[in-house]
Amino acid sequence: MDAAPRLVDPRPRLEDTDEGSLRPRRLAEFIGQGKLKENLQIAIQAAKARGEPLDHLLLYGPPGLGKTTLSLVCANEMEAPLRATSGPAIERPGDLAAILTNLEPGGILFIDEIHRLSRVIEEILYPAMEDFTLDLIIGKGPSARTMRLPLPRFTLIGATTRAGLVSAPLRDRFGMHLYFDLYSPEDLATIVLRSARILDVPTTSDGALGIARRARGTPRVANRLLRRCRDYAQVRADGRVTAEAVVPAMDMLDIDDLGLDEFDRRYLRAIAANYDGGPVGIETLAAALGEERDTIEDLCEPYLLQLGFLQRTPRGRCVTRLGCEHVGERFRLRTTDLHYPGTLFSE
Repeated sequence: MDAAPRLVDPRPRLEDTDEGSLRPRRLAEFIGQGKLKENLQIAIQAAKARGEPLDHLLLYGPPGLGKTTLSLVCANEMEAPLRATSGPAIERPGDLAAILTNLEPGGILFIDEIHRLSRVIEEILYPAMEDFTLDLIIGKGPSARTMRLPLPRFTLIGATTRAGLVSAPLRDRFGMHLYFDLYSPEDLATIVLRSARILDVPTTSDGALGIARRARGTPRVANRLLRRCRDYAQVRADGRVTAEAVVPAMDMLDIDDLGLDEFDRRYLRAIAANYDGGPVGIETLAAALGEERDTIEDLCEPYLLQLGFLQRTPRGRCVTRLGCEHVGERFRLRTTDLHYPGTLFSE
C-alpha cells in the first residue's frame, strides 16, 4: 500500500490547482536558473532574427523546478502555438502521427516524461526531428508500402526527470540540453513573494525566506507551503505570513528548518538505529519503510545527499555524522569500515 502523500513531494498534486496562475509568462519573469536562462535567451533571439523555429530542447532535472513552465515561456517568447502531451499518453504510432500532422509551421510540441516513450514511437520521431518528414506504412503484408509526408518545421521540447533513461539516439537529436538545478533559498524567497502578490497574501521578506528554506530547493513545494502558511496566518495570526507565523505552521506539518518531513527523519533513523549507520541495501530500506524503491531514490535521497546527511556506497546506504546529529542518533564509527576507502567512516 502506498504511503500517504507528502507535502514536500515535488510531483504535482490535486491541491496545486492554482499553479497555472502562478507560472511566469516571459523569460524576464522566470526567476533563478541564471545560466540556463542566458543560453535560452540567446537561442531565442537568434532563432527569431533568422525567422526559424527554435532548436529542439531537452529539459531535464528534478520534478517541480519549472520544466513545463519554461516550455510555455518558450512558446510565448517565440510567439508560437504550443501543443502539450506526455510520453505515456502516446501509445500508438497513429497518436503521434495525428499530433505531428496537426502542428502549425513554427509550432512547439512539448512532450513531458519523454523518457517513457516506446521504442516504436521514438523511431517515428527521428525523421520528424531531423528532416521534418513522417514515414508511414500503408497496408500489411506483401502489399504494404511506405509513404513519406512532409511536416511543417517545428520545435520539440522534451522534459524528463530521468535523463539517463532517454535513449542515446533520441537524446542526440536535441540541439540544446538544459539542466535544471535546485533553487537557492534567496531565489525561492523571491518566487514566494511573487506568488504571494498574485494570491493576495500579505507576506514579509522574513516569512518568505522562512518558507524558502524549507522548500527543498523546489518552487512547487514553496508555493504549496505558502498556501498552508496562509491558512495558518488567517486562523491563528493576523493574516500576514511572517517568520513568526511560518515556524508554528511548519511545526504542525512536521516539517523542520531544513525542509525534512517525518518520512525523511524515519529514513535516517532506520539506517542510524536499526542498521548501525549502514551500509544497508535500498531494497531492505524500502521494505522497512513500506515505500517503493523508486520513490525513495527519486524523491527522498537526492535532497538528503545534497545536505550531506546520506552517502551512497557500493555496499549500500550510510548515514553521515551530520545526519545522525539531525535526528538525535549516535554516530557509530566501526573500525572494520576504515578498511574501505571512500566510505563515510574514514576519518
